Formats: sequence, C-alpha cells, structure tokens
Amino acid sequence: MKILHVITSLRIGGAEKLMVDLLPRLRDLGNEVELAVFYGAQTQFVEQLEEAGIKIHKFGMHSNVYHLNNLIKLRSFFNEFDIIHTHNTACQLYGTIASLLKKQMLCTTEHSTSNRRRKSIWLSFFDKWMYSRYDKIICISKDTEKNLIESVGTKKIKTCVINNGIDVKKYAFAKPNLTILNNTQHIKIFQVAGFRTEKDQETVIRALTFLPKNFHVYFIGDGERRNICENLSKQLLVEERCHFLGIRTDVPQLLKIADIVVMSSHWEGFGLAAVEGMAAGKPVIATDVAGLREVVKGAGVLFPHQDYRTLAKEIMRLTEDKEYADQIIRQCQAKAAEYDIKVMAEKYNEVYKTLTYK
Repeated sequence: MKILHVITSLRIGGAEKLMVDLLPRLRDLGNEVELAVFYGAQTQFVEQLEEAGIKIHKFGMHSNVYHLNNLIKLRSFFNEFDIIHTHNTACQLYGTIASLLKKQMLCTTEHSTSNRRRKSIWLSFFDKWMYSRYDKIICISKDTEKNLIESVGTKKIKTCVINNGIDVKKYAFAKPNLTILNNTQHIKIFQVAGFRTEKDQETVIRALTFLPKNFHVYFIGDGERRNICENLSKQLLVEERCHFLGIRTDVPQLLKIADIVVMSSHWEGFGLAAVEGMAAGKPVIATDVAGLREVVKGAGVLFPHQDYRTLAKEIMRLTEDKEYADQIIRQCQAKAAEYDIKVMAEKYNEVYKTLTYK
C-alpha cells in the first residue's frame, strides 16, 4: 500500500513523536510510507525521520496551518496514494475538503479526549460533518473514542481503538545521562510534556512547595506556556529547584536518572509520556483524568486533578516506602509492555488492509 500521513508540523508533541516511531515500522511491514507537513520547519523529529529514510513533503513555512496553500498542495497528492491518513484538526479538515473534489480513502487518528469545538453548538455540527467523511477514525484510547462518539454520534462515524505505542526496549535499556546532575543527593522528579493548554506543569510546581528542599523538578519540553510556569516558580520561591530543559532528543537517557516520573495534565488523549516513564522502570504518578487514567490505573499512582497537596504526599510516599515504590515500578514495567510500538504498527496495518480491500 502507498500511504501518506499528514500532520501540521514536526515540533515537539505526542502526535509528532508518534510519526517518528510509527512510520518506519509501517514501511518495514511492506508499505510505501511518506509524510506531508503543513509547517515545514526543520526540527529534531524531521532529522530523525529523514535519517530513517522517510520522505517528507514540506508544504511551506506558513505558521498559519489553515493557509489555503496547504489545502491546494494536499489535494495534489490525492492521485498518488492509496490512503491519506491525517492528524490534527487542520489536516483533518483539509483532507475532508479535498475529498469532496476527488474520492479518496481517508483515515485519521483522534489524539485527544476533548477539543474546544465540542463546546460550541455550531462547531459541533461542523465536527459531525467532518468526521463522517472519514472511512476510519483510529482513537488512541477508549476514553478518546467514548468522548468522540458522545459528541458526534455512533451513526455518523466509523471508529476503532488502537492504543499509542513506544519502543519499550529503547527506554528499558537506555544508558543514564548523568551530565545534567548538579547534586546526586537531589530527589529528581521528571515531567515530559509540551507547555500547552492541556498540560498542567503548574500543579507540579505548586507541589514542590510542600516537599523538602532536596526535591527538584526537571521539565522536558517547550511551548507557549513555558514563561508562565517559569514565572510561577519564581513567585513561589522554588525557581532554583525547577529545571527547564527544553526540547531534548535524549529523553530515554534522561528518564533513567529520574526517581519519579509525573504526568500532570488537564486532559489527555492517551498519555504517551506516562508509558515512557513506566518503560524506563520508574514509578509514575499521573492526574486522574480521561486518557491518562486508562494508561496508569492498576500500575502507577493517580492523583486528583490539580490537587498539588495530594501529589506531594504521593511523591513523599514513593521516596519513603521502598517496598511500595518497588511494587509500583514492577506494575509500571508490566503495563508498559502492553504498549509496544510493534503491536501498534501491526494494528494500523490491519486497518489499512480493510480499507484498501473494500
């Protein structure tokens, strides 16, 4: 099969990282796989995909992903591929519009349990029309599918659930990156997440005020809300205990030096970073919200949304009770094995087969 994946950009994010891990494996299953990117800035993810031999079509440098140029260029690819697979709203929309001009087998991945459009009566009608045009919608978790169906309706869409995956061995056997440690006596709490609306780094920073001074937080990621979080750390006088590492390509090696991995969010489609922490052999604490709950429940520790006091208590328990922490680690490692990227790639491939055999 000849498959084109379409995404808005290859900046940091779960969907973007998924392209890096998934596309080479889909190719290895015998497909011809390429990627189209609306915003074609050179990033570390672009470099990794190019090194893996994945052809990338960069539509331009328009920061506005809804630029008409993206629709025109996407339409020009419709004759070349068996399946167009979109990610993110702008790509989903333009894939749908382009299909009005020429029938094309369309697939998309729904990456989140929520979006702003669902709160608007008018935009929810738009959603129903857009999703109904897709031959298959892959939801990354049961909660993602449930919320989408509640918003759009079962008769309108064709869904299935395929959990996101990671290269489990890459995280399990990574060598620790010891170069960033200033003091080995620090208790190191890591969160890997972009500084975006759905993420909740503020709760982790507030939890730090209820923890001893040898507890430090390391944030991996970047985004428009980073300055807000940096300013909050200054206001709460924990600036020296909050380390903003930016975008990194050595996440598996960094997670290996963590004592605890936290995933604090307002909402999630899945929570790939939580799986990465579990695969690295670390105890994972996550917000008890849809998407994250499905991944972490029964393995790691869940805390109520924005409850920084409870988060601090759970962090202390993991550091003070070694037997409890070891039990959580064993559970996390076992759960991570369920989300191997190879399994995910095979399931995607089966979906493509059912579409092309229609």
